[in-house]
Amino acid sequence: MTRYGLHASHEQIAPQQLLADVQHAERAGFEAAMCSDHFSPWSHRQGHSAFAWAWLGAAMATTDLTFGAVNAPGQRYHPAVVAQAVATLGSMFPGRFWVALGSGEASNEHITGDGWPRKEVRTQRLEECVGIIRRLLDGEEVSHDGLVTVDRARLWEVPDPRPRLVGPAVSLDSAARVAAWGEGMVTVNQPLDALRERVDAYRGAGGVGALALQVHLSWAPTEEEAEQVAHEQWRSNVFGEPISWDLETAEAFDAVSADVSVEKVRTVVDVSSDLGWHRDRLASYAELGFDEIYLHHVGQSQERFIDAFGEHVLPDLKEA
Repeated sequence: MTRYGLHASHEQIAPQQLLADVQHAERAGFEAAMCSDHFSPWSHRQGHSAFAWAWLGAAMATTDLTFGAVNAPGQRYHPAVVAQAVATLGSMFPGRFWVALGSGEASNEHITGDGWPRKEVRTQRLEECVGIIRRLLDGEEVSHDGLVTVDRARLWEVPDPRPRLVGPAVSLDSAARVAAWGEGMVTVNQPLDALRERVDAYRGAGGVGALALQVHLSWAPTEEEAEQVAHEQWRSNVFGEPISWDLETAEAFDAVSADVSVEKVRTVVDVSSDLGWHRDRLASYAELGFDEIYLHHVGQSQERFIDAFGEHVLPDLKEA
């Protein structure tokens, strides 16, 4: 049965409020949560970006939800440091944490001052990091010389069970590629046929484990308000590769998104004032085989959304 969770958007909401939001979501019937590990928001209008790892400890200690995080090892983070963070949460909260390991975006990684590698180099670096992190989590002492260097690293807190290492994928190529190492796949909402192709690409390449979907949506009591919220908060997030990978600052995202229309935002955000429409849309995603669906209301205020979906959407989805 599909489980429904909350996406906690650090780029949009201050950490103390976001902590209250996930606690509220648990009371409302959400079963899980996930977040991304950003250094920078996508826009000045979003205006936040707290340290996800510190927040995760507080969120997991004050709820019983399972949590996932999306992280990019290799530049801003040495893979041994990522492994230690994953191991600590896995040891403190057994069976309640997973991490999706991606190749990253320049908006978060450029802060090191190192050059931003080509995509194929970033992919190779990620795959080296995945192998290092897995070996460390399995209790090995690891040395490695490649695109990243590790010298006799060992974790002194080894989690049992080991948290899952999940492959994030948006394109067909990435869905097939992460199948080689992913213990599950996470992607974002797209047209149903495109999502079906990505599921098939992952499974067809031998991909195992749970499938997770992050759904960007906007709900408000009126269609006009739902559109306004989506356009104000998420118009800088409509761009695919390479723009989303390679732009370095919130100012740059604001500049390129200045003339983005509401209609364009609707191609990446499920916008409706009709709770029944949202329920049916989420059910159609579940029918594609997603085991976990994380709802991301793209507004900065979550309370009305959590209450409305907790009362009118989640019960029907769980019953179905």
